[in-house]
Amino acid sequence: MFDAIAPDYDKLNHIMSFGIDRLWRRRAVRTIADNPKPLRILDVASGTGDFAIAIAKKVHPESEIIGIDLSEKMLEVGRTKVPDNVRLQQGDVEALPFPDNSFDRVSVAFGIRNFEYLEQGLSEMHRVLRPSGKMVILELSYPDNPFLLWCYKLYTLHILPFIGGLISGDRKAYTYLPHSILAFPKADIIVPMLQSIGFGQVRVRRFTFGTCVMYVGEKMSR
Repeated sequence: MFDAIAPDYDKLNHIMSFGIDRLWRRRAVRTIADNPKPLRILDVASGTGDFAIAIAKKVHPESEIIGIDLSEKMLEVGRTKVPDNVRLQQGDVEALPFPDNSFDRVSVAFGIRNFEYLEQGLSEMHRVLRPSGKMVILELSYPDNPFLLWCYKLYTLHILPFIGGLISGDRKAYTYLPHSILAFPKADIIVPMLQSIGFGQVRVRRFTFGTCVMYVGEKMSR
């Protein structure tokens, strides 16, 4: 599915979020790029590399950023635009091809709801993170307010698939995406899961009436 929509993925993200996704990414990047020293960073479910590129612009220029994704077509689009310190490779978050304690930061933007086995994917992210390293997750969600939720469902379940299908030619993909948001667990489930895996000091920030959530956690030293 992601291979099929790869050519129009970036454009549609910005159109359908009215450009607010850029603001959400900037806030997450500030949390990642909080150390002036060179960092080794893994961006999971990197897609076309937009988030990895945003990180590269803010961290020390000698930092190494690796983006990993299952979709080779998405990565092909990303490779045409990433800077020299960003490397994109195909791989599965549920079996990351990296040794334990390999990265200072691990991030994922708008991708964890597509993990087939959520806890396994998060456990792998924890495994490759160095002790005291930081994990940052940015994910779409939905408002709690009943009226805002009604408006949200009207847009995401009816208008968004029409626009996405019109531009990409794949309405099915843009029907799946909003349903995956509504089906994904909220913070009351995600936070205890992160803590049970071994992340400490887990913090949650909600943006734009709760339509985007950022989770930040540190790998506890054993």
